[in-house]
Amino acid sequence: MAKPAQKSVLERRDDALKRRKRWGAVSVVFTLALVCFSYYFYQVFFTANIETKGKPTYVVIPRGATWKTALAAIDKTGAVVDKLSLHFVARLMKYDKPGAVKPGNYELKDGFTNRQLINVLKSGAQSPVKLTFNTVRLRNELVTKLASQVDVPAARLDSLLRDPAYTKSLGFDTTTVLTMFIPNTYDVYWNTSAKRLMQRLKTSYEQFWTPARDAEREKLGLTRAQVSTLASIVEAEQQQHADERPRIAGVYLNRLKRGMKLQADPTVVYANHDFTIKRVLNVHLQKDSPYNTYKYAGLPPGPINLPSIASIDAVLKPESNNYLYFCAKEDFSGYHAFATNETEHIANARRYQAALNRKGIK
Repeated sequence: MAKPAQKSVLERRDDALKRRKRWGAVSVVFTLALVCFSYYFYQVFFTANIETKGKPTYVVIPRGATWKTALAAIDKTGAVVDKLSLHFVARLMKYDKPGAVKPGNYELKDGFTNRQLINVLKSGAQSPVKLTFNTVRLRNELVTKLASQVDVPAARLDSLLRDPAYTKSLGFDTTTVLTMFIPNTYDVYWNTSAKRLMQRLKTSYEQFWTPARDAEREKLGLTRAQVSTLASIVEAEQQQHADERPRIAGVYLNRLKRGMKLQADPTVVYANHDFTIKRVLNVHLQKDSPYNTYKYAGLPPGPINLPSIASIDAVLKPESNNYLYFCAKEDFSGYHAFATNETEHIANARRYQAALNRKGIK
């Protein structure tokens, strides 16, 4: 059998050159692929993927949310530039594993990378919500407003505020506990508990009542709750012009000192629980309620709204005057006509009533 012809030196050199070319091509393709993958990897992990255009943007991740529902909530904010890359990184960083999704309120910061965002979500490093409440008259209005801003059921808050033992632990009864809620903006965590929220507001209440405010209160001979209760009446009487509140506070304090009934129309409206009343009539005055200051002397048992800080301070620093009466001015400016005696007051009241009649207000 004949032996196969051996390749020449030249042929062997050509084969080696071809092999090197093939491997060189493969190496180039591999290197390019590696570079492309590395670039994509770098892009999805370390390039900004959150764009808020300078607008504060937050997302709430509810209790029991899956990683998909959490990312869907983030997508809905419109701040995500590349949704696919966010989902890709979330899985690579194991955000889809049990226990990785933590409920809360999170800020989507402008310029966040996917990696930064997922790290924040996994760590539970949430941002506080700005809790606010005002224009509140009734307990159910308050708990509804609070529950709409944090993850606490309104029914749970309501049960605490109706619990005598619990309100006593805070230093109030179930009526005066409403004076603990000073309208302001509070930083609280969205997933706070009901009791932690109450304690947070109680701490702020104690901080509000500075030694200077307590000193002014003691001069008046009133408790903190009584100051807030009177302030709620002052606020209801004058909602438009805060500059008049110290004068109105002075009138009511004058009446209290003389043992006169306050005869405050807003307390009658509150006693009737009909906040559509525009004009208090005799039928409304007949309501038997401790909040009806036409029937009962002194302050009502609790506030008729949550008074603003301005109204509380108006009571603490009232205008010193001799007025005992006031009624709305007939020009409907929102200001009041004040009087030192009943005769003058009746004349003022008749002018206002005539103006109401001309406008057809019943």
